[in-house]
Amino acid sequence: MLLAVDAGNTQTVIGLFEAPGGSTELVDHWRVATNAERTGDELALLIQEFLGFHGYSFDDDVSGIAISSGVPRVTAALREMAERYFGFAPVLLEPGIRTGMPILYDNPREVGADRIANAVGALDLHEPPIIVVDFGTATTFDAISDKGEYLGGAILPGIEISMDALFSRAARLPRVELREPRNVIGRTTVESIQSGAIYGYSSMVDGLVRRMEVELGACTVLATGGLAGVIGPLCGTIQHVEPWLTLHGLRIVFERNQP
Repeated sequence: MLLAVDAGNTQTVIGLFEAPGGSTELVDHWRVATNAERTGDELALLIQEFLGFHGYSFDDDVSGIAISSGVPRVTAALREMAERYFGFAPVLLEPGIRTGMPILYDNPREVGADRIANAVGALDLHEPPIIVVDFGTATTFDAISDKGEYLGGAILPGIEISMDALFSRAARLPRVELREPRNVIGRTTVESIQSGAIYGYSSMVDGLVRRMEVELGACTVLATGGLAGVIGPLCGTIQHVEPWLTLHGLRIVFERNQP
């Protein structure tokens, strides 16, 4: 089995695939809070519990690990876990790894590993040009040319960060559940905040995608990330929601780096 781990600033997503050459479908997936204080031993215990749900174990069933991480301390802990408990080094998506995709960023080392994994996964699933919108701690937009090249994109504060800033700066505004309200014109303070957050953010996404399409031409537009299922369906420009796109890209990168 292959473990694919995407460690973001807020959440870590873990996916389990069949061994390379087997089915490309996820066997299972789990989402946990990212905690930079966790040691490699604690991560091993956590992942072993997840594997145990299917009757799998470190020793007998896991033959590879692929990792993308934007948190250096978590990266180090995951590397330590792999080497100690699995007995081999993980494939870490970092500069020098084979992705099969030309990176046309001015400084390719600046591109987040999750953004590259998203682009690789998107190009495997859909015809370019492609725009990938990842709703995470930050919301990122990544553009792939009609030649399959990673061009760059845009980064802005994620919807939860934006709402946290609103609540911390406006003393009388309550924290609300992030869900679609009954109407665009809110009849209560809660609905007004939900309308601004949900419809305002989705309109912003549509506006930025359309500006990118002026440069790229007509694109296939994908949404991924923890909030893709909430915001994606309300965006007129988003055509596909791929919640596990990063894990899919990691699986492909892993296979491209095998002997």
